[in-house]
Amino acid sequence: MAFIEAYDLVKRYIRPDGQELVAVDHVGFAIERGDSLGVIGESGSGKSTLARLVLRLIEPDGGSVSIDGVDVRGLRKGDLRRRRSGWQIVFQEPFASLNPRMRIEDIVAEPLVVHEPRLPAKERRDRVVAILEEVGLSGDLIERRPGHLSGGQQQRVGIARALITDPSFVVLDEPTASLDMTIRASVLRTLERLRRDRGLTYLFISHDITTVESMCTHVAVMRHGQLVEDGAACDVLSSPQAPYTKELLSARLLVDPGENRARRELEDLVAAEQQSKEAAGCAE
Repeated sequence: MAFIEAYDLVKRYIRPDGQELVAVDHVGFAIERGDSLGVIGESGSGKSTLARLVLRLIEPDGGSVSIDGVDVRGLRKGDLRRRRSGWQIVFQEPFASLNPRMRIEDIVAEPLVVHEPRLPAKERRDRVVAILEEVGLSGDLIERRPGHLSGGQQQRVGIARALITDPSFVVLDEPTASLDMTIRASVLRTLERLRRDRGLTYLFISHDITTVESMCTHVAVMRHGQLVEDGAACDVLSSPQAPYTKELLSARLLVDPGENRARRELEDLVAAEQQSKEAAGCAE
């Protein structure tokens, strides 16, 4: 049994006009302990919804999730709350996920207050300082507030908060999307070091294929809520089989302008496939 196993996950929403939107449509995957699965796809493809379903931050309409042999969907609220110390998430927008009125010490220590309420204050502070230093920040920042930090520092605070309870599984939902290239590379190196040193298992949500290629052992490609291709990162990203995956890969910045012809051919292929499906639907 894999460390993380998701089966047939479904999430539906009802639009204001009454129409049904299937955000995640029967998606399943597995992640081995210590590995990192990258989920890629365009905006609106269902990536973030999938991440929240895995942690049961939102309730699925169908399917199941198992983490280290535990049936996540079958847990009662109290049991789920206790388990959350081992399953954490780092959000996309660091400042939006940090309370601007709280000191950094209180933000990072909050999971300890919830999950280890009897921990002495001095030991709690020592653990906050230690985890801040582990993610590349100075322990002297504990008295500051998020607005006094840079975007990269804010995201490192978010990472520290996620790791303070020593989790085994971390969801990274576009963790570097709002950072500039230099800071992004530094944060990614920190995340990879932490994965190796702590034996963490990652579910890495991103629209940046280059980032996923450098961070993840496996890749899953989503489109319109469905999984269109998955496998080892080296296989999917070097020899994609699905037309949509080929289109995603062709959309990366090109070093050789001569490759534009190949990109246009792939776009034509995807368009032709879509037209064929629409024609078949009309014929039915």
